[in-house]
Amino acid sequence: MGTLGRVVYTLGSWIRHTGQAMDRVGSTFQAGYYIQDHISKHRTLMNIYDKSPVVDKDAFIAPSASVIGDVQVGQGSSIWYGSVLRGDVNSISVGSGTNIQDNSLVHVAKSNLSGKVLPTIIGNNVTIGHSAVVHGCIIEDEAFVGMGATLLDGVVVEKHAMVAAGSLVRQDTRIRSGEVWAGNPAKLLRKLTEEEIEFIIKSATNYVNLAKVHAAENAKSFDEIEFEKMLRKKFARRDEEYDSMIGVVRETPPELILPDNILPEKSQKAVQ
Repeated sequence: MGTLGRVVYTLGSWIRHTGQAMDRVGSTFQAGYYIQDHISKHRTLMNIYDKSPVVDKDAFIAPSASVIGDVQVGQGSSIWYGSVLRGDVNSISVGSGTNIQDNSLVHVAKSNLSGKVLPTIIGNNVTIGHSAVVHGCIIEDEAFVGMGATLLDGVVVEKHAMVAAGSLVRQDTRIRSGEVWAGNPAKLLRKLTEEEIEFIIKSATNYVNLAKVHAAENAKSFDEIEFEKMLRKKFARRDEEYDSMIGVVRETPPELILPDNILPEKSQKAVQ
């Protein structure tokens, strides 16, 4: 740090200390009505040891998610609210267009009892449902893990395979392409239909689009948020049927229009 840098740093410290002192004086005047503010130390992206997350610029990481250590997240993938990807004793790789939904946990194992190294590798266009646990596994492209499912060390889920919601998949299990496994412990239930395989692919695409909406919302400034609140309040009580009877046309502000690809099915039909 050069001379100018030290001067700027020192000046910044003085300003911060002055602000803290003023806060303490104000707190004294407030007395019993004072509520202490706590700054959250949560970090969405966090280094561990000498490893840091590598996240594609087009990926969405929710503000309350935690991506820690040796983790790679590919283009168009999304890590949703409350999810944790912890790459501390091994690495985690997430491909492109994959979604790891709210409150899910992805972790790794340094090795199993036989000495096999167990990173977690998740392919492209994979859907991992809410509150799933994935530990030291391989999930291939266009696979589906249902809500609340648990995958233990060494599990391999092949392409176009599905783990049903709430299932517990035991260590070193291989779920082959086109199969649905369910239960505790999980066992082969049946083969997937063509429609279900199409659903897996469509689910990943839908989440890529939905993530763009959430990313845009999270990027809004305070002023933008307050402006939209005002617009919503203004248009909340309008009655389109009554308006049409009296010949009033109210245009919906573009800020309140959702993209077609995430409109509810009923609304999509109305648009068509």
